[in-house]
Amino acid sequence: MGIPSIKNEEQYEALRDKGYSKQKAARIANTPDAGKKGGKAKPYEEWTKEALYNQAKNVGIDGRSKMNKKELINALRNN
Repeated sequence: MGIPSIKNEEQYEALRDKGYSKQKAARIANTPDAGKKGGKAKPYEEWTKEALYNQAKNVGIDGRSKMNKKELINALRNN
């Protein structure tokens, strides 16, 4: 199957430089609207639980339906 294309190569490389795995960096860089906010996105603590859930869904976090807001934030930061 080969390597999937990266939609936001610059963001992917920046994430790799920060120590993210190739898979996680690719998922984040390929998330719709990734990087569109120019780094001005609110910290996860200011997101609604619904928005956190949707982001978790976008990046493929399992078990998200049973998570509370704090657990969703932790999963998004550490997945």
